[in-house]
Amino acid sequence: MTPSFSTYLVNPPFGDPGLYVEIRWARRALLFDLGESPALSPARLLRAGEVFISHTHMDHFIGFDRLLRIALGRGKALRLYGPPGLIDNVAGKLRGYTWNLVENYPLTIDVREFHSRQVRHASFRAREGFLPIEGSHEILAAHLPFSVLTDPMFTVLATPLNHRIPSFAYAIQEKFHININKERLRAAGLPVGSWLKEIKQHLWDGRPDDYRFTGTLYFEHRKEEREFVLGELREQFVTITRGQKIAYVVDARFDDENASRIVQLAEGADVLYCEAPFLDRDADKAQERYHLTARQAGVLARSAHVRELVVFHFSPRYTGEEELLYREAKEEFACPGGKL
Repeated sequence: MTPSFSTYLVNPPFGDPGLYVEIRWARRALLFDLGESPALSPARLLRAGEVFISHTHMDHFIGFDRLLRIALGRGKALRLYGPPGLIDNVAGKLRGYTWNLVENYPLTIDVREFHSRQVRHASFRAREGFLPIEGSHEILAAHLPFSVLTDPMFTVLATPLNHRIPSFAYAIQEKFHININKERLRAAGLPVGSWLKEIKQHLWDGRPDDYRFTGTLYFEHRKEEREFVLGELREQFVTITRGQKIAYVVDARFDDENASRIVQLAEGADVLYCEAPFLDRDADKAQERYHLTARQAGVLARSAHVRELVVFHFSPRYTGEEELLYREAKEEFACPGGKL
């Protein structure tokens, strides 16, 4: 089955952290962190209308300026999610520029920052010189991890980690995976096409089996409008399986509370993208700087029963020694009977 999410790191492991998650069938993407991103083309960057910030240290947020510049005249709405202080950080970035000629630009930036019991919301509109317009606060459920974005297809969850400031780790969980059997479609004389996206969307939206809709079918020499019953299509052509899950963890030291939160967030993930700035021989330095070692990343991945571990965010002190970091994480991840 073709996965719904295609994921890759924005930069090589010694570069600024960032994860790009493409939703394959929707021409839409999610971006986790905004470090420098020279490898991301403007088209790919613009596709990521939702950006999830772990925290605003420079290597996680300096790319905001490039995103702003590319999106400015494109009629784009940007949505940023992150920890306490994000609204002020965005406002500070925007105050650094002069906006006297943008009153006809359509860009809006919506920012949501998550506190322990509430969500603050603010909008910044080009036509108003990007002055912050604060919305009403929302109540946030006390349990961890908490939802920062709920979409019919997936949910993005977050949990705060201790980096001497809150650093958010994230997971994207597909509600369920929909696979359409194209061989059965062809056998029934039905073409593959964009109408299949409608089937998926109706299923994610929770439409009942007796829901009727009109699909536009494109055959070799003609176009045809045809009415379908959702339950009949589901019965004949659709297989529904466990949804895909991706987790992203950066900038947190190894302690009992952080480890518990990471394991709970990443439990059963198909892929865990986890920082590993230090080798275990420098564990004291990692603890002092509130970061993980490669071995600790392996321990967390194994404890969370993830299927695949990808380590990154390596310290430049190990330039030329990246294989040691990969090996240490891999050996610990594969260690049978290891304990957290």
